[in-house]
Order: sequence, then C-alpha cells, then structure tokens
Amino acid sequence: MRTLDWIVVNEHTLAPLEVIVDCHFTESNIPTKVVHNASILNAAGCCGLQLYNFGETVSIPFWTESWKPDSFYDKIVENKSRGLHTLCLLDIQVKEPTLESLTKKTRQYLPPRFMSVSQAAQQLVEITKTKPGLSTADLAVGIARVGSETQHIVATSLSDMTETNMGKPLHSLIIVGNIHPVESEFLAQYSTQELTG
Repeated sequence: MRTLDWIVVNEHTLAPLEVIVDCHFTESNIPTKVVHNASILNAAGCCGLQLYNFGETVSIPFWTESWKPDSFYDKIVENKSRGLHTLCLLDIQVKEPTLESLTKKTRQYLPPRFMSVSQAAQQLVEITKTKPGLSTADLAVGIARVGSETQHIVATSLSDMTETNMGKPLHSLIIVGNIHPVESEFLAQYSTQELTG
C-alpha cells in the first residue's frame, strides 16, 4: 500500500481547497488521517480577545495604483455592528511573477512581500474617508509572529496603528467589536489607550 503525506500550513478544515480534497478522498474510499495544525484563526486569542466573540474573518490584499478593492471593509463593519471582533488576515506575496515575465518562457519573480499591520491600518483609514462604519478612533489589535519567542501584541486606535512598527512578519490585525470586561483586563497590558472597543 502506498501512502501520501499532504501538509498544509494551517488547520486543514478551515480552507475550502483542503476541504474539497478531503471530500474527494472520502468519496474515493481513500483512507485519511488528519494531524491537526495550529492556525492563526485560533492562535489570535493570544491577545486576550475571546474567540467566540469573533465574526467573519477577512483578508486584506495589497493595493496597487490601479487596484484598490475594499469589499473586506463591509464585512468588518457588519461584524462591528453585531458587536463582534474581526480577524484580518494580511496579504502575503511570495513567488509572484513579474509582469514582464508573464509573456516569456522564463519566469522571474518579485521579491517576497508581507503586509504589516501599519499598511493594513493605512488602507482601512483610507477607506473610512469614503465609506461609513469605522472610525479612526476604533480599537485595533496588531499581532505579530504569534506563537514564536518574538511574539508581539499592540492594542491602539486604528489611526495610531498606521504608525505602529511590529517588526518582522507575519502580522495580523484585529478590529475590536464590543469588548467584554475580561477581554479588556487582559488586553490592557498591550494597550496605549483606554479600552472601550
């Protein structure tokens, strides 16, 4: 009997592709065994915000001069209107081909880029200028290198987050909804402001 090991970087049941592949294995009567992995979706609780108080997770992509999507903003506003926190997954661009190489046989790649919490906050602040729902005074939590010895957490206003340096990647940003007193007490150790959510 042959075996196949398939390794994914996060919890396999949290991403659509992995679920589709798992369903295919099941339909094909191919036995599987899952070894669960850590994921930012559950590790985000390291800042003291309770995971059951999170709404839908969003992804924030890098903007370009000609492409500035903001559909994620509406989901953040919807979560906030329900009193829920929003985990924002920040763009990672690794092995992105250059535009010039797309028409050639030989691929050339751009250097890797990892969005920082300050970049994500800057994009959100830019959106607040044209769309209602968030305020630059809203509480945001930046988390970086979660689970490592250099893990870093900062809680501050969305406006101040635009200038917060969290160091090396990987970063995630949380927009805080209604804050429970227990969450507030724990998060206070990372805060530069009064915690009201």
